[in-house]
Amino acid sequence: MHVIVVGCGRVGSSLAVQLTQSGHTVAIIDRRPDSFNRLPADFSGQTISGVGFDRDRLLEAGIEHADALAAVTSGDNSNVLIARVARETYGIERVVARIYDPRRAAIYERLGIATVATVAWTTTRVLRKLVPDAESVEWIDPSAGLCLVERTLGAGWAGHRVLEIEEGSPVRVVGISRLGKTQLPSATVVAQDGDTLYLAVPGDSMHLLESLIAGPALANHGGH
Repeated sequence: MHVIVVGCGRVGSSLAVQLTQSGHTVAIIDRRPDSFNRLPADFSGQTISGVGFDRDRLLEAGIEHADALAAVTSGDNSNVLIARVARETYGIERVVARIYDPRRAAIYERLGIATVATVAWTTTRVLRKLVPDAESVEWIDPSAGLCLVERTLGAGWAGHRVLEIEEGSPVRVVGISRLGKTQLPSATVVAQDGDTLYLAVPGDSMHLLESLIAGPALANHGGH
């Protein structure tokens, strides 16, 4: 994948390094040239000085063939503007905007822009949204007996009750996020395409997780 990262602060620089270490090509943009000092000397990506929504800078970063873009500057408005340009002008599907005001999340996600609030695990969550196939665990207890994970439901779950994922499996649904709003699951909540689930998974059952979230046909056999 070719990924553009706009903003070379703590999150942007860490994200760029992790992406290159995973074998992806990266171009990182920041209006302050000295911000690139956060990157290691052996950083293999491209560094570009300028404003992240400037057309020439985006073209220099390879936006015409980019697979994903992360807008992680220090300003909500700039991040959303950059994300909208990436999606609406260049047709990039995997776009993430970092936000400081969580009240804006629902508005942005209705525009098709995935958002990540400024929390301790921001870099990991941005990375997971850009590279959704990457394995990730939000939390694991010291004995590795229980993991808390975030996953996007497979399209096969649309129209089914969310809590069906628990039937015949060791997984428990802790919460469901839709259009920027997270709630506790109830017996009547029906899954929609794009829903994000927060799941409690026994450490020895992590290998079942991907088949469980793919769709109910697999989930009903995943725990056996």
